[in-house]
Amino acid sequence: MLWLFRFFSVWPLAALHALGGMLGWLVWAMSPRYRAQFRANVAQAGLSFEAARPAIAEAGRFVAELPKLWMRPPSQSCLANVQVEGQSHVEQAFAQGRGVIFFGPHCGSFELGPQALAELYGPLHGPITAIYRPARKAWLAQLERMARDRPNLTVVPASLSGIRLMHKALKANRAVALLTDQVPPEGLGIWAPFFGRPAYTMTLAARLALQSGAVLLPVSCERLPRGRGYVLKIWPAVAGLEAHGKSDMRHAVTLINQAIEAIVLSQSGQYLWGYARYKTPRKEVL
Repeated sequence: MLWLFRFFSVWPLAALHALGGMLGWLVWAMSPRYRAQFRANVAQAGLSFEAARPAIAEAGRFVAELPKLWMRPPSQSCLANVQVEGQSHVEQAFAQGRGVIFFGPHCGSFELGPQALAELYGPLHGPITAIYRPARKAWLAQLERMARDRPNLTVVPASLSGIRLMHKALKANRAVALLTDQVPPEGLGIWAPFFGRPAYTMTLAARLALQSGAVLLPVSCERLPRGRGYVLKIWPAVAGLEAHGKSDMRHAVTLINQAIEAIVLSQSGQYLWGYARYKTPRKEVL
């Protein structure tokens, strides 16, 4: 499979996105379960199907762009085709001296986001630590590790040792990054509202923020049409985290979910609506 990734990595981004758009519609046509999950999640968010329809092709574009994002030489910058908005929020956050937690949803090019953030802020504020859950297939896990571990970007597994490294980074006023809209294993989340329905939501970002005082910054990386690049947007910091006290985890997680909702509604054509967001968590421990 590695040779296939290398083959597609040299394709122009526009060509990859064109191929990916077709792939997205092929998966849509072949999977009734996927179509039902997609439509149910869109309806739960209060959107029309037409508003989310572009996300069918965008899901395929996400897959098609991975070879280019993952096989990019470490010496080659990813910022040439990335527009950046909201940088003032980051500088204000670092100025507080308690670390920064970048978080976002499975929306747009969420693989590119940490790479771009690392290039932007790693040289000034130290490496960004990103947490991920390794793939079950050995070859894919090795490829993920190789692709994601880049200059000024340190990837750590979703384990107790990984979480300790995130705490250490925040204590040193550095940044960490994670996706907060995936269902964690049982015992690592709580039920909190997401688009008006209880969803089992990870508590990691909230716990890191409450324990360290780090600033929570929502981030999105929107894909531009016809392979023209991306828009990396840093949103205003989550406010009111300690309004109910440091022990109110549900309040903190709800605020994080609300920030995710705002991103999804602003980019409804690029969210992975087919994900089973409201499923029961699996039994697993770190």
